[in-house]
Amino acid sequence: MDLRQLDYFVHVAELGSFSRAAALLSIAQSALSARVRHLELELQQPLLHRNGRGVTPTEAGKRLLQHARGILMQVNHTREELAALRGAPTGRLVLGLPPTIARLMTVVWLKRFGALFPSASTGLMEGMSASVTEWVSTGRADIGMVFNPQPSPALEILPVLKEAMFFVAPRDARLRGKAIPLRTMPRYPLVIPSRPNANRMLIDVELGHLGLKPTIALELDSVASVLDAVREGYGYAVLPPTSLRSYGALGNFVVRPIVRPRLLIQISLIVSAQRPTTPLAQQALKLLHELGREVLAPDAAG
Repeated sequence: MDLRQLDYFVHVAELGSFSRAAALLSIAQSALSARVRHLELELQQPLLHRNGRGVTPTEAGKRLLQHARGILMQVNHTREELAALRGAPTGRLVLGLPPTIARLMTVVWLKRFGALFPSASTGLMEGMSASVTEWVSTGRADIGMVFNPQPSPALEILPVLKEAMFFVAPRDARLRGKAIPLRTMPRYPLVIPSRPNANRMLIDVELGHLGLKPTIALELDSVASVLDAVREGYGYAVLPPTSLRSYGALGNFVVRPIVRPRLLIQISLIVSAQRPTTPLAQQALKLLHELGREVLAPDAAG
């Protein structure tokens, strides 16, 4: 088994096609197929199910794919760390972000990263916090910025800021008072993400401490869809300011703080605790911490 075989296998497994992988790698499809077949013979078991529509990993292939991603990333990190000894950080850094944070952070991140690390490159992956956590754990992303990460021996968690959650109602809603006590939340049918969304888990847990459950009108996993449903009168939402600002919604809804107690959601950076952090990632973490407070909480940063 060699690194090139692993790299070829990862490309084929992720793209689901020998032809697409061969085009991306700029090699002949027959040569690529032969290298993957040699790997299967060496490991004495099939790694891919081959059919007319492409390929999918076998159970053994799924296991190898998970390990191969980590091995290849570790090799790249080693090269980057040694190259960094020659001067400015080099290499490639992949950042994972939830959609609401990505809408606020992407452009400023690209500009600041390019200015500070001209010899390096960056990529972004967008997904829910649970997906970002998985990507960091398996090595697909170097750094993640997520809501309410759960403690894990596989992760190092670096808090950035806490946001208070707000109750969001249609623009024509008539709400009593200037705040919504948490205990009264079950009176309102909620348009809410499904588990394991961080917002949903926070609401379930905090109401559970009071012996209560949320009243669910709809489960929608897109913030944009949640806001559309609330706007049309299907229910109410509970969201942090980051989500409202991402979609320009602050002036289009009735927004009330939640009190007694407040609902606070933590935004944190996460990296793998099982792989060494490269010099590029170490400096990127400092930059992301600064940008997180500057972009996501501009009032606090000021």
